[in-house]
Amino acid sequence: MDAKNAPVEMFFFPFVGGGHQIPMIDTARVFAAHGAKSTIITTLSNALQFQKSITRDQQCGLAITIHSLTLPENADITDIDMSAGPFTDTSILREPFRHLLTQHRPDCIVIDMFHRWATEVIDELQIKRVVFNGNGCFPYCVNDNLRRYTPHDKVGSNSEAFIIPGLPDRIQMTRSQLPNFLRRPSAFPDRLKSADEKSFGTVINSFYELEPSYANYLRNEMGKKVWIIGPVSLCNRNAADKTERGKLSTIDEQSCLNWLNSKQPNSVVYISFGSLARLPPEQLMEIAYALEASDQSFIWVVGKIFNASEEEETWLPSGFEERIRESNKGLIVRGWAPQLLILEHGAVGGFMTHCGWNSTLEGFSAGKPMITWPLSAEQFSNEKLVTDVLRVGVKVGNQEWASWDEKRRTVVGREKVEVALKKLMGNGEDAEDMRRRVKDIAEKARRAVQHGETSYADADALIQELKAQKQC
Repeated sequence: MDAKNAPVEMFFFPFVGGGHQIPMIDTARVFAAHGAKSTIITTLSNALQFQKSITRDQQCGLAITIHSLTLPENADITDIDMSAGPFTDTSILREPFRHLLTQHRPDCIVIDMFHRWATEVIDELQIKRVVFNGNGCFPYCVNDNLRRYTPHDKVGSNSEAFIIPGLPDRIQMTRSQLPNFLRRPSAFPDRLKSADEKSFGTVINSFYELEPSYANYLRNEMGKKVWIIGPVSLCNRNAADKTERGKLSTIDEQSCLNWLNSKQPNSVVYISFGSLARLPPEQLMEIAYALEASDQSFIWVVGKIFNASEEEETWLPSGFEERIRESNKGLIVRGWAPQLLILEHGAVGGFMTHCGWNSTLEGFSAGKPMITWPLSAEQFSNEKLVTDVLRVGVKVGNQEWASWDEKRRTVVGREKVEVALKKLMGNGEDAEDMRRRVKDIAEKARRAVQHGETSYADADALIQELKAQKQC
């Protein structure tokens, strides 16, 4: 094939944490489906976590491969439980990464923002660098305007509300809801912003119809070059892809589906706080009491527990598991669950979430209203999009931002959790309105990735721009 007709070649360099790795793998698969030659750069141990889905894509004729970097003997960056934090040091990959790029130069490399050291290597070799930051347009705009206007510096306490200037909507927050690096001087966001500004552009896992005012603001007011290509999770079209996405589930897929099949439509709440969060035992206890008091059917995915004791039952009320087993009211999953399969099931009527962007977008795509329980990162911003802008969620009332590995000072009481459950899962007018609105969002999400629609067109636009640059 001559150079003029050769496919655009794109490298993808995901971070090791699940919240960034999983959507980056999906992004590579999206571009392969659009005709790009996609190569995912990773380590051997991490490649094992998504090899099967890539093999299935190859069997369907897609040009997608995995390149495992060669590391020194007995050295690796493992993320066995998909819970590597954003400050995990991946610089051991520097030399094998540089060697790969000197031997084989792609038309561009899509890089996760948390590989902070890699920007220098890519720019030095003059390869086009596209940033993947794992957020949507709304939190991107919120974060930028917080840094630009610093309204949080003008209030007298952590609990005093302020308005974020310049945004299309009236967004109100408190200092207690902001990340530590925004509350205190830090070079961290400045380094990320500098690397972002020098890039070829940014790919965003969202879709225009979800947040049009903020997509326009990002492009027109902030002058950002972005391609909005999601929801990338929708590239997982078969049960195998959905079941194996991330890690192997700790619950049998068929048993889970059989249980859901026994439930009435919209009667089950799905509860998950993502791969990184660590809630303390006393907070889990309050959730359990609220579930039992509300008589609510549920699937509850319990990940790591902050400072858990040897006896894991200490985070559940006495006899709780026996009672829910006898009543068939709920399933408790210790570890990993097939989230896409569960959310898409008709019996699931609501999603209690930490508001990580991946989970939030998956909730939108499945048409599920949410109980919002932000904990860390940009999750309090995402909550504002869900509850204040789109009005498809109920706040549980958490006001405290804390790092994923930090002990929380406050516990949300069972009464607040029960109120949120009843408001979201009930038959009131507000609940019906939320369901109607989020179903409309889900239809727009699925339409966006279809041929000729907004996300499809943006993915094609990046490929065409790279092709044009290649021919210059």
